[in-house]
Amino acid sequence: MADKEKKVDEAQEPETEQVEQVEVERVGEAEKAEAEAIEALPKESKVIVSGINVHARHRKPSQVNPQGGIERKEAPLHVSKVAIATADGKPSRVRFEVRDGKKVRVAAKTGELIHG
Repeated sequence: MADKEKKVDEAQEPETEQVEQVEVERVGEAEKAEAEAIEALPKESKVIVSGINVHARHRKPSQVNPQGGIERKEAPLHVSKVAIATADGKPSRVRFEVRDGKKVRVAAKTGELIHG
């Protein structure tokens, strides 16, 4: 029984990664927009980006929310739709290199180190 409870807890709290500046390509009205990634969901291969892919849900008044109204929140995007933005603001793929004995991420176009 304890194993089932543990699995439920893990499923409710998604694993998240660091927040970075990203370039978003072809998502609804936001074509080639630059925004900040709020949350990364690596197990689902998705990322949540601020102000992009915003979904609206109409809520009826309830005891918790007596006003009701339209609730807006960012929905996850697939990682293939976003790219890391370099210092000059252009999108770039990421490659990994070993520098000073540490594995670090590097922008493929410019070779600059991506901090994160």
